[in-house]
Amino acid sequence: MTAVCVMVLGTTSGAGKSWLTTSLCRHYARQGLKVAPFKAQNMSNNARVVAGVSGEQGEIGSAQYFQSLAARAEPNVRMNPVLLKPEADTRSQVVLMGEVSPELSDMPWRGRSEKVWPHITAALDGLRAENDVVVIEGAGSPAEINLHASDIVNMRVARHAQARCLLVTDIDRGGAFAHLYGTWALLPPDERALIHGFVLNKFRGDAALLAPGPQMLQDLTGVPVIATLPMWWQHGLPEEDGVFDDKTRAAGAVTKSVAVIAYPRISNLDEFQPLKNVPGVHLVWARTPADCARADWIVLPGSKATAADLAWLRVQGLDRAVADHAAHGGAVLGICGGLQMLGEALIDTHGIEPMALGNAPGLGLLPLVTAFDADKTVRRTTATFDGLTGPWAALSGTTASGYEIHHGQTAQHPAMAAGGDVAREVMPGLAWQNAAGNVLGCYLHGLFEEPAVLRALFGAAVPTLETVFDGLADFLEQHVEPGVLDALIKKD
Repeated sequence: MTAVCVMVLGTTSGAGKSWLTTSLCRHYARQGLKVAPFKAQNMSNNARVVAGVSGEQGEIGSAQYFQSLAARAEPNVRMNPVLLKPEADTRSQVVLMGEVSPELSDMPWRGRSEKVWPHITAALDGLRAENDVVVIEGAGSPAEINLHASDIVNMRVARHAQARCLLVTDIDRGGAFAHLYGTWALLPPDERALIHGFVLNKFRGDAALLAPGPQMLQDLTGVPVIATLPMWWQHGLPEEDGVFDDKTRAAGAVTKSVAVIAYPRISNLDEFQPLKNVPGVHLVWARTPADCARADWIVLPGSKATAADLAWLRVQGLDRAVADHAAHGGAVLGICGGLQMLGEALIDTHGIEPMALGNAPGLGLLPLVTAFDADKTVRRTTATFDGLTGPWAALSGTTASGYEIHHGQTAQHPAMAAGGDVAREVMPGLAWQNAAGNVLGCYLHGLFEEPAVLRALFGAAVPTLETVFDGLADFLEQHVEPGVLDALIKKD
């Protein structure tokens, strides 16, 4: 078996590559084909824990995790062999085949390409040997001429796989025809030949008004516009890049406001996507104390740079906002890096945290200490909450499955424990609650993706991922020219 490869390229970041790739994965899976997603290199602090190459567990970008579920495939590290997790504006942690590579993380960016390329081709070739179709996602734009020589994620992959490529653009931004033509024109002839169709994404209005633009573009390039996709706000797939929009999609009157602190190195923010669709819940991304003023809950999410984001939080005055909220009995939840911030102290003797901030005081809302360890915890976890009180009491007895990705190891503050000030351990080694019951810290990511957790906290359920994936495929099939998707995978 040697899979046909379909590749989704974009004229820019944010053009719609990730969700289009996900849609294609589900479309081809519904045809009874064996399908796998692939992205050679992703840059994101949204990651998931999946099967590694030898039975161990490793990290891939969240987008490829969701794409694998859409493809009805078991997620594994070959689907995203290189993951870059930004730690600062000029530095990223490099995850190679699911595991952190200190050597590559310390290497200049341009020097990495040839080091990782053999791993990329081996991963892709392995997936091709096991599947009927591999749907590949590119990154950014394939026509960045300053980066073309060291490209390992766009056209070099396309050439290696002889992929049938679609080029998507965001027409809502304007200049869509220029973006498509300019991208095509900057590619060398052998790479232009791999472009099989253009896609106009996020269109508002009457598509008939686009004429004669699509035909003129085809006359210039020989490439047809195969789809004009309407603007669609509520597809339900988590956003891959940055903080998703602040618009709450849930119906009904607001009964609970949840403020999630949006610090600069926020990670795994996609786990909050389900809250957008819970009836009566209003989700706010908080960057100032005013954003927290009327919140029922304040959530401190994960962070790729916990000490640096804690320092930012203090500069913004959000530390006082969180402390005041907790002092008045308001509910506070810290997840992973947010849990670490809620403790008394962060200890970094190994220099794990970027910017060499070293030890730092925490917010002091839980009597815990976190020590950063050279070894990284990466694993899927299932555990049960027990003995919770206060606003989190509804979680008692609830079993949740999720994932852990953290360097920090957290334990009771010894001096405070000796004085009787202890945090109740409400999930063994994973979650602690203060004596008053309103502050909860947990290492388990993915809580709000668990139906049992949503029912316990809100008495509600949200659309399942299966419903989301089928909706994406339905939408795509409705708007793509008939026969095009089948023709893309027809072997010569």
